Amino acid sequence: MTKRSLIFLDVLYLAAFLSAGNLQAQQPYTLDECISEALTNNMRIKNADNNLEAARHARSEAFTKYFPTLSASGGGFIADKGLIQMELQPGLGMSLMKNGIVGGVSASLPLFTGGQIVNGNKLAQVGIEVSRTRRRLSENEVKLTTENYFWQVITLEEKLQTLEAVETQLSRLQKDVQTAVDAGITTRNDLLQVQLRKNEMLSKRIQARNALDVSKSLLAQYIGHSADSLELASPMGNTLPERPDALYLSPENSLPHTGEYNLLQQNLKAARLQQRIITGKNLPTIAIGGGYMYDNLTGKDHPFWIGFATVSIPLSGWWGGSHAIKKQKLQVRNTENQLADQSQLLLIRMKNTWNELTDAYKQVEIALLSIEQATENLRLNNDYYTAGTCTMNELLDAQTLYQQSRDKYVEAYAQYEIKKREYLQATGR
Repeated sequence: MTKRSLIFLDVLYLAAFLSAGNLQAQQPYTLDECISEALTNNMRIKNADNNLEAARHARSEAFTKYFPTLSASGGGFIADKGLIQMELQPGLGMSLMKNGIVGGVSASLPLFTGGQIVNGNKLAQVGIEVSRTRRRLSENEVKLTTENYFWQVITLEEKLQTLEAVETQLSRLQKDVQTAVDAGITTRNDLLQVQLRKNEMLSKRIQARNALDVSKSLLAQYIGHSADSLELASPMGNTLPERPDALYLSPENSLPHTGEYNLLQQNLKAARLQQRIITGKNLPTIAIGGGYMYDNLTGKDHPFWIGFATVSIPLSGWWGGSHAIKKQKLQVRNTENQLADQSQLLLIRMKNTWNELTDAYKQVEIALLSIEQATENLRLNNDYYTAGTCTMNELLDAQTLYQQSRDKYVEAYAQYEIKKREYLQATGR
């Protein structure tokens, strides 16, 4: 076996090198671990939690409207003469209330407010549901973004390993060609072509390394870790992922489970409650109350209890209130139209993401077939070059095709995993 014939063996070393992974990683993170860290540390989730807690406080605030309203008041006055002057007979008068104090505590309980309190509490509950749904959507966005960053890093690491392995192969080829040139078997032009290809691979490796550093920094920042200590466990292998057929769900059945559809429903519910509240503002309100009062206006203590009932009818309020009600009715219709329109778009989105997922799977199949064909092409060109029936340029082109097939497989595999996440989220999973 000549040294030139060892070129094809390098292809086998390349495949083994690509599947070995980084064994020196101190703490390799899987995709699920990265997502877990992102959900714990990412600022978007923390803000979503704060918004949910704020919605709970808003509901508690609305619930207090069911309870009586308590108030306390007090005051006093001093005058230079009595506020009440009485002349009993000529030359004889009486002066009262020259100074005094008044105070009391009262409570008022609304009996009927046109449904404003009840609907206000229902609206506060809708606010909680909206915040929960938005938090769920925030989780989906964080998961998808983390997966994009994760596969971007994995893709660059795999490409970098390919470049490093190709450089090793070219170094071996350079020694073989140098030996052949020294023996006068081949021309120096072949050696120059190998050296130029090595320089090209070195340039690409520098670019890939810089891009990898940036991608790692983005992922580390997103999940709340240091980029220096972040190492990833690559789940990629030279095999096909599982077929997506088992993931399919009917768009119509999936629609009620999506967060976006739930938000549309909650918006419609909120619009209808707002209409009821606006209507209630133009209805009579009834309240009862009572209190303990005290005064000392005539120099004597005068405590007493009091009870009262109030009825308030907004007579002039109907002039503008009727327009406000009609305006809100139109808003409800707009929300209903939006629900119908956006629901159709969500169904289209599900169908589109499913098509993209199946297309991505087919791309992985094609990429694996290309690797097989490129490997055979490289083997044949290696044999042809050894036999002297092809040029160095043809051999290097075959090597380039093999490298490109590896890169396309890595890209297609990563794209398939991302599309799978998008489809699961689009169908409410």
